[in-house]
Amino acid sequence: MFAWTYKDLKGIPPKLAQHRFEIDTSIPPAHQARYTLNPNYVIVIKQDIDKLLVAGFIQPIKEATWLSPIVVVLKKNGKLKIYVDFKKLNKANQKKSLSFTIF
Repeated sequence: MFAWTYKDLKGIPPKLAQHRFEIDTSIPPAHQARYTLNPNYVIVIKQDIDKLLVAGFIQPIKEATWLSPIVVVLKKNGKLKIYVDFKKLNKANQKKSLSFTIF
């Protein structure tokens, strides 16, 4: 039911975990510029990306049609939280209600 690490999530059928966006084709793809990052944060970002790659949650691609910058936030507890700024992608996403199936 709960996973404590990325590795615990292996084997989940992609149909249950993947999200699909229906992009409005009248909106051209956005290539947002990277934000300037603290050099110390780059190490943490690389570690998180490596975890996601090893777990199979993300995969490298040759060419991206949409580029969104990474945002790093220092939390009150001193840990870093990594986000992706999907504002422009969200604007292009056709608004449809989502339905979930509970087993």
